[in-house]
Amino acid sequence: MSRAAWPGHNVPLGATWDGEGTNFALFSEHAEAVELELYGRQGELMATYDLLERTDLHWHGYVYGVGPGQHYGYRVRGRYEPHNGLRFNPSKLLIDPYAKAITGGPQWGPEVFGYRLGEAEDGAPSDLDSAPCMPRSVVIDPNFPWGEDVRPNTSWADTVIYETHVRGFTMRHPDVPPSLRGTYAGLAHPAAIEHLTRLGVTAVELMPVHHFVDPAHLVEKGLRNYWGYDSIGYFAPEARFSSVGARGGQVREFKAMVRALHRAGLEVILDVVYNHTAEGNHLGPTLSFRGIDNSAYYKLDDDRRHYWDVTGTGNTLNVRQPQTLQMIMDSLRYWVIEMHVDGFRFDLAAALARQFYDVDRLSAFFDIIHQDPVLSQVKLIAEPWDVGPGGYQVGNFPVRWAEWNGRYRDTLRDYWRGQAAGVSDVAYRLTGSSDLYQEDGRRPWASVNFVTAHDGFTLRDLVSYNEKHNQANGEDNRDGTDDNRSWNHGVEGPTDDAEIIELRARQQRNLLATVFISQGCPMLLSGDEIGRTQQGNNNAYCQDNEISWLDWEHADGGLRRFTERLIALRHAHPVLRRQRFFTGEVGRGHKRKDIAWFRRNGREMTNRDWTAGERQSLGMLLNGEMIPDRGSRGERIVDDTLLVLLHAHHEDTLWQLPSGWGAQWEVLVDTAQPDEAAGVRTIDAGAALPVTARSLVILRSRG
Repeated sequence: MSRAAWPGHNVPLGATWDGEGTNFALFSEHAEAVELELYGRQGELMATYDLLERTDLHWHGYVYGVGPGQHYGYRVRGRYEPHNGLRFNPSKLLIDPYAKAITGGPQWGPEVFGYRLGEAEDGAPSDLDSAPCMPRSVVIDPNFPWGEDVRPNTSWADTVIYETHVRGFTMRHPDVPPSLRGTYAGLAHPAAIEHLTRLGVTAVELMPVHHFVDPAHLVEKGLRNYWGYDSIGYFAPEARFSSVGARGGQVREFKAMVRALHRAGLEVILDVVYNHTAEGNHLGPTLSFRGIDNSAYYKLDDDRRHYWDVTGTGNTLNVRQPQTLQMIMDSLRYWVIEMHVDGFRFDLAAALARQFYDVDRLSAFFDIIHQDPVLSQVKLIAEPWDVGPGGYQVGNFPVRWAEWNGRYRDTLRDYWRGQAAGVSDVAYRLTGSSDLYQEDGRRPWASVNFVTAHDGFTLRDLVSYNEKHNQANGEDNRDGTDDNRSWNHGVEGPTDDAEIIELRARQQRNLLATVFISQGCPMLLSGDEIGRTQQGNNNAYCQDNEISWLDWEHADGGLRRFTERLIALRHAHPVLRRQRFFTGEVGRGHKRKDIAWFRRNGREMTNRDWTAGERQSLGMLLNGEMIPDRGSRGERIVDDTLLVLLHAHHEDTLWQLPSGWGAQWEVLVDTAQPDEAAGVRTIDAGAALPVTARSLVILRSRG
């Protein structure tokens, strides 16, 4: 029997414990009634309360004696009229959109669908009770001993991002206790942090940790949603990554992980999915938003029955709706203020910019973030595309935003596999992509430079496979992109050919070196520094197994040490991480340009050289005397002058080193001789340096 909750308050939304009881508040514009159900640890229904109060479209009530660890869910009553965008069904237990913790996942069956399966699509409501099959929202205790937690606040110019997965990073780590592997506590373990700090990265970008769902089609195949791009709880850390249980312990464990990473000087950036939810299209399950207020939370087509989908997942969140926009902003602020994260990478961010149909740079989403005193101060990274018309928006996001630079990835992949049409586009990418970011007032760090990410081949696979090999995903190798811009160097997959093995290793070093000498913000895919392979799978979204997990036992120690050298070199040389774009002009009071480009004969590039096709060699000189940046106290920043030689041709060459920049050049890094220490080789200015086919050399002027 239902009982009436005390009136309580309409804000804040969600379940808020005050030490004596819990206030519950839920938004629904079109609901006719809302019931709160409390559940025991074994899933048994303990009590039902009617939320009789409704203030500003928020249904609310207070239950005395309810505290942390309490499981709960909602039933929302209203009209079931899909043709009008209404899909209320009180037979369905619903997850609180503002739940701070969630336990369990849906058990797939007809019970979780709002309509009767087997009939005329979604025409008739289902009367099957979904409660036995549904996850539960959990009341939490928000208190946590943060102590003197200090955000690293690493400047964008000094940032090096490491994209990783909470579970995959430690599942096979021999020095992390088995009980902690694959968890937040595992990532916070000293062995995990030691690898990150020794590597030299400054931020970990975590793949989705918002509570997500394993879709039914994967469960039927015995697979899981490893990547996590099917969020259902935007305030709740994913429970499967918790080593201490899901009755709120996942929240404390996540906070402890952030605290440990901060102590090591590492920022925490979250990959967030606010463009769609796990409820799919109009034939998807009713888990939360659909049953609470379908027409408010989702963008609907003109017929109101179907969803407007620019995400490829079946639905798109309705950012035009004030309450949906508020939920996203509340979620972002919660993760910054309460969970202490340092920034966000927005999945399919172009979808959030669609005010109406076209991508709008001045949409309400960006306006609100820019004026927000909390969110405007953290790192904001866009994946600047979605799957809708006009969705590829690289270079078009506003100030304060960095972007995953897909142009950088494609250009450098093509260059090192010998398929670049010329070097002019390569030069733009090496220097921060000023053609994309300079005109609107952004800085070089707006370009997040990468050649590999979670979506696609790993670095080792990029140089080992021409084609994707996704059979393990159970979709007959139809999933995943066919545009990989990869090269197997003569053999598909593993080989015993020593020459091919050596060339592949050199190409990995070439690609890594290019990323870390480029202006902008470098991003390293987790495991690329130790030679991780996914066996040619370029879409391992459903592979929660050895295909995706880092293989520490067979780590490539030489590649790891080489990567450490590259990152250390970047940190040591401010000329590699300028805060302003190059001008190519002679500065006031100077006689030399801030950047110069050279051919192999030691002469500067001419306009004709830039337009000549098939050029596969490029020399880039970075003048350390011409850095326009200033230190925190206004002091001038001066560095060595560096020369980077990129040679993607298949034959060795002699490269005449330019004169007039010092008496000698010393080799700091040579991808053809990765174990050679810096400074061992010195070459007189004007002399010829032997450069191996398909290699990169970094030199420093002396004298």
